[in-house]
This record gives sequence, C-alpha cells and structure tokens, in this order.
Amino acid sequence: MPAAIYVFSLCTFAFGLSEFVVAGLLSAMATDLHAQIAAVGTAIAAYAFGAAIGAPFVTAFVSHWRDKHVLMAAVAVLALGSVLMSLSPNLPTLMAIRFVVGLGHGVFMAVASDAATKLVDPTRAGRALSVVWIGLTLALAVGVPMGTFLGSLWSWRIIFLAIGALGTLSMFGLLFFMPLRQADAHPDRRMSAWQGLQSVAHPQLMTTAGISALVSVATFSFFTFVSPYLLDVTGVDVRWLSAAMLGFGLCAIAGNLLGGYLADAMGPVGSTLAALAGLTLNLLGLYVLNGSPAAIVVLVGSLGMFFFCIVTLLTLRLLKQAQALAPASTAVAAGLNIASFNLGTALGGGLGSLTISYADLSLVPLAGASAAAAAAAVLWLQTRRVGLREAAAWL
Repeated sequence: MPAAIYVFSLCTFAFGLSEFVVAGLLSAMATDLHAQIAAVGTAIAAYAFGAAIGAPFVTAFVSHWRDKHVLMAAVAVLALGSVLMSLSPNLPTLMAIRFVVGLGHGVFMAVASDAATKLVDPTRAGRALSVVWIGLTLALAVGVPMGTFLGSLWSWRIIFLAIGALGTLSMFGLLFFMPLRQADAHPDRRMSAWQGLQSVAHPQLMTTAGISALVSVATFSFFTFVSPYLLDVTGVDVRWLSAAMLGFGLCAIAGNLLGGYLADAMGPVGSTLAALAGLTLNLLGLYVLNGSPAAIVVLVGSLGMFFFCIVTLLTLRLLKQAQALAPASTAVAAGLNIASFNLGTALGGGLGSLTISYADLSLVPLAGASAAAAAAAVLWLQTRRVGLREAAAWL
C-alpha cells in the first residue's frame, strides 16, 4: 500500500477521536463549562451535523481542487479547531467550532475514500478503503477509552490539545507522502458535481440513506449520553465507563468484519434486517438491565458491534443501488452515505437531549430502540415495494 493511505488512516483516527471522545468526557465538560449535560450532549450533534453537510455539499463545491489540497485543508481545520476547542470559554463557542471541524471531517472522509482507490490497482481498492476506515474504528477502540480515562485524570482540554497535535502531524504526513495530482479537473467540474448531487436524489437511494440516518439516531441517542447513563443511572465509576468505551470500540472493529461476512452469507437485505432486530433488542436490554454494571458494559460493547455491522451492510447496499441507478455518481453516493450516518448522529443527540429534558435519562435507550425498530420497518417496506414492482414488470 502507498504510504499516503496509512496517513489517511492516521487522519481518520484523529477525526474519529475528535467526534466521539466527547461521549466519554460529557460529565467533566458539563461541570467545567457550567452547562447542563443534555446541552453539552449537543456538541456531538453539532459536529455530526457539520460532517453531514460537508460530505456531499462542501466536497462538491471544492471538487475542482486537487485531492492533496482538499485533504490538507480539511486536516488543517481539524488541527486549528481542536486547539480552539481546548480554549473554549463556553458551550456556544465550543459548538460553533465543532460544527466547522465537522465540515472538514465530512470533506476528508469523502475525498480520502475516493483518493485511496486512485492510489492503488483496482483489484486492491477494497483493501485500501478498509485501511482508511480502520482509523475511525481504532479511534473508538483505543482513542476514546484512553481519552476518557486521561480526561478524567487531567482535563478534557488537554485531550483536544493532543488531537490538535495529532492533526498537525497528519498534515505533515499528507504534505510529504500524498502525491500532487489533479483528478479529472476541467472547467465545468462544479456543474458536474451539482449534477452528481441531483443524480443520487433517486427515491431508492434517499430511502436507503434515510435508513442509515435512523440507525445512527438509534445508536447515538444512547451513546451520546453513555457517560452520564453509566455514572448516574447504573451507578458505576470511571473505570467501568472506560471499559465500556473500550468494548464499544473493539466490537466496532468486529462489527465491520461481521457485516461483510453476513452480506456474503445471507444477502444484504436479510442480514440487515437481522442486525436491526439485534440493535433494537440491544437497546431494550440497556434499559431493562440498567442496574447491572457487568451487563451494561457488555451491552455497550455489543451496541458498537451491531452499529458498525449495519454501517457496512448499508454502505454496500447503497453503493450497489448507486451502481445500478446512478453509475456515474458513485463517489457522490459515498458522500451521501457519510452524510446520512452523521445527520443521524446529530439527530440522535437531539433525541437523547429531548428525552432527558422532558422525561428521564434512564429512558434514553427506549428512544433509541424506537428508532431502530423504525429503520427495520422502512427497510422491510422498501424491499417489499421493490419486489412488487419487479413482479409487476415481469408479468
């Protein structure tokens, strides 16, 4: 593999840590910023909403730039933004900065995914993409629990300073190892990008993207508030919380592998419906067994497995649909997929905040279970309607 692809993985690690470490630092940040936990939880939502906008729209706007310049600009936003986050005097400032960094995250993931396939032989494109994305799951498996533990010992601000340093290192890695190339640049590239956005607005593609968003809503309505849930509802200390975060990250890696296996063994539809049923039951278990620390740690881990298993399955489904319905715009479809999961992450934080504000923190898993059940219902209806149309066309 070219060295640049491993640099991409380092960058996705830094971006993933910036997005998700807040979940483990939520209580400490709320105390330091003199804000309610429900309000600080929206800091994850602000970041994810930025990524949802950045992936398809900002990427299309800068598509006439060289890949190297786009990637370096996105990582520079991460490095500078992380330092500014560490200096934030209040929650509104923090949220505004996280939104901007989220824009850079969305752009980086979309462009890096596309660039990785250009840097290798087509027969190795899948492996190149897996190297890029493994940085994100490693951030969850290693970075977030470590950041949670160190943030509890020192300060959450130190963690964001460290992310800023990691972003700076990543930027130098791109400078030295990323080839300077312009991919298919021509005067009307911006118009082509806009046409690509229009082409992926097919009802089937948008429905699948909607299912992806619901899956993120289900997962992150709980995971955004995993720190106060374990500390205040289950009544454990930070060591149990760190173990739960580590379990989530390790199971996320397993979930990626499991999703690929299930897609081959059962087909993308049946395996996704089974995984969605598992996600629903997992969230219900987090509510029913909230008094058992051991059970909760196991269920937080399996939540990561189900979520990233479904991410893999729905990504494969969306790309296959795009190949059939919008073959010239599969790259934009990848951005649509990134956008849908991040939009769902943002909405999930909002749903969790509303549940805490108008009901109770202990009910957050039930809100997530409802969204997971809705995702399963939408997928079942989508496949049923497609099947009926195909049968009618055959007759």
